[in-house]
Amino acid sequence: MSQTIIRLPAVKARTGLSRSTLYLKIQQGTFPKNISLGERSTGWLENEVQEWIESRITASRTTV
Repeated sequence: MSQTIIRLPAVKARTGLSRSTLYLKIQQGTFPKNISLGERSTGWLENEVQEWIESRITASRTTV
């Protein structure tokens, strides 16, 4: 099973969130945790980011 890792600029572009907001949401447990790719490099699993985006769309479309 092949999984794609995307870097911070792509995550920011896809979500519309700033770097600081992304890391805050990770700390709060409301955004997928990043993966260490090396000493100074991180990324996110593309499918986890996409699932998070889809969950936000669903939540915004749910009628109370």
